[in-house]
Amino acid sequence: MALEVRVIDSLSEIASAEWDACAGWSQEHGENPFVSHAFLLALEQSGSVGRKTGWLQQHLLLEDEETKQLMAACPLYVKSHSQGEYIFDHGWAEAYQRAGGRYYPKLQIAVPFTPVPGPRLLIRPGDDAAGIRTALIETLIATTRNSGLSSLHVTFCSGEEAAAFKEAGFLHRIGLQYHWHNQGYGSFDDFLAALNSRKRKAIRKERAAIVDYGLTIRQLSGTEITPDHWDAFFDFYMDTGNRKWGTPYLTRQFFDLLGATLADQVVLMLAEKDGLLVAGALNLRGRDALFGRNWGCLADYRFLHFELCYYQAIDYAITHGLARVEAGAQGEHKIQRGYLPVETHSAHWIAEKSFREAVGDFLERETRVLRYEMAELTEQGPFRQVEE
Repeated sequence: MALEVRVIDSLSEIASAEWDACAGWSQEHGENPFVSHAFLLALEQSGSVGRKTGWLQQHLLLEDEETKQLMAACPLYVKSHSQGEYIFDHGWAEAYQRAGGRYYPKLQIAVPFTPVPGPRLLIRPGDDAAGIRTALIETLIATTRNSGLSSLHVTFCSGEEAAAFKEAGFLHRIGLQYHWHNQGYGSFDDFLAALNSRKRKAIRKERAAIVDYGLTIRQLSGTEITPDHWDAFFDFYMDTGNRKWGTPYLTRQFFDLLGATLADQVVLMLAEKDGLLVAGALNLRGRDALFGRNWGCLADYRFLHFELCYYQAIDYAITHGLARVEAGAQGEHKIQRGYLPVETHSAHWIAEKSFREAVGDFLERETRVLRYEMAELTEQGPFRQVEE
């Protein structure tokens, strides 16, 4: 098959059915809503990404030269900074620039502001899939080299993709997240029964505190979510963003577009006090998983973060038969609540040979430390080791 390379600066230039066929996404059977045409286009149309935010869209397409059918794609951005990525290369940028180089702009294959592992090389299924993936990786390397940019970064890719990138000469980097896995639990109490007694009592105490506050928790999805709910949630999101990192990334319009195009994938956990919404947590649902994304609260309720972001997500996953909950980046406190460490993957192609070697040495040391840390954290998990 002869393939033609095309770059587009908006997903509006490609049919959603074509993109989603490569992304493996459908509302009935898709695993990862974040690589869907609807999610990525909502980021663009809402102004959450674009030239002004330092995420300039340059999505790469491979099309059948004869039929013009889309065979492969990747969400590609030209970045003028390293914000909103959750796999940090600030130290690399500083070292590169101290040595007299220009690190930015760089190329980034990612779902902006979304530390959810998933496919980054979107390949249409078929007999030629492996060869097309190789062609896509080679095209990405050539694009980076010919553009004169310092580097190409692929964040939160799958383990299989990370191996393919490594074979092509990329540096492999692992990270650490905390996921909850459903062991066939019939109820939240079944999950608690799998924990050691001390952790079980602690979680029951935390959940009881929510009742004592007089808070009502609601789980909303689809048409149950109204513009008023989005208004309230945006206030929560802005409060968290302003307190933690200054300028929140997502605009108010993004949430309207999300609700309009992926309403059935949205699961919104809301806390209400005396008829007023006081906190919320946003999740998106795939075929087998619930993905925790954003949270915020306008009042100080101890343990409410754990309830909305972790326990409600577990409740939902058990009720709906989902295999796991991915609760986002960072947070060792998740371990004591049943979320155990898992590896995440990224891949990095750096044009300058000596700098690439220096970063490779750093990553070897970092990987050893992270894997040791993962083993230690897993040992500290809350699950019963012997019969009590």
